Amino acid sequence: MTVLREIAAGVHVLRHPVLDVNATLIVGGEAALVVDTLSTARQAQDLLAAVRRVTPLPLAVVNTHHHFDHTFGNMVFAAEGAPIWGHEEAAALIGPGLRDRAMVEHPDLAADIACLTPTPPGRLVRTSVEIDLGDRVVELRHLGRGHSIGDLVTIVPDAGVVVAGDLVEESGPPQFDDAYPLEWPDTVAALMNLLSPQTLVVPGHGAVVGVRFVAAQHEQLAGLAWLIREGDQDGAPAERVAAKSPFPQEMSLDAVKRGYVQLNKP
Repeated sequence: MTVLREIAAGVHVLRHPVLDVNATLIVGGEAALVVDTLSTARQAQDLLAAVRRVTPLPLAVVNTHHHFDHTFGNMVFAAEGAPIWGHEEAAALIGPGLRDRAMVEHPDLAADIACLTPTPPGRLVRTSVEIDLGDRVVELRHLGRGHSIGDLVTIVPDAGVVVAGDLVEESGPPQFDDAYPLEWPDTVAALMNLLSPQTLVVPGHGAVVGVRFVAAQHEQLAGLAWLIREGDQDGAPAERVAAKSPFPQEMSLDAVKRGYVQLNKP
């Protein structure tokens, strides 16, 4: 049985075993918010059942970014009448092309992915939006580009919780496939400005963390960005720069190449 764990008053987290991805439920007095909907309709149906064991309230959904493991359950919640919130850039990327890419990159999930309809957010955020759940106001904020072009963080001020999506990763290193490695450190720095020593941060993948973990990851991201800028200035091959990275070399190579492209755009 899929079970949500309460980490703060009215804030529950599901750490799903497939890709170790997190979904979060925020319960207010009149409505509840589900942050991210997992990878497939089957996973989302299990998530919805778990949510309904916690609350019967009307639901809304937030997508932290466009990647399939955070959005491909949207259709299940949309069928329940839940409005879906997301950054405008993220919404533009959720479609058949994203589904085809996910099927190639995750063949173990391909059969389940093939039969779903990618459902982008219909409630779009550019910089920030407040959602009133009844006796609890939740804020959605786009702090800048980082893991993707359209990252959103979900802030629950009265509970001392921030849902960071893949701007923060606990169970594995950051992924740079379509990231902005030169901007990511500044975006995480802006995130850190929202945190107190007691704030709980729900990462996109892995265990709930605190400000010290976020600060350590920011230092690593900033170090990689510095290496990319220095390597570009010196004309160093991307492979040589990636070998110095604080993250595994293979994914760091993606970061260096993307950084070089950004630095050399006309």
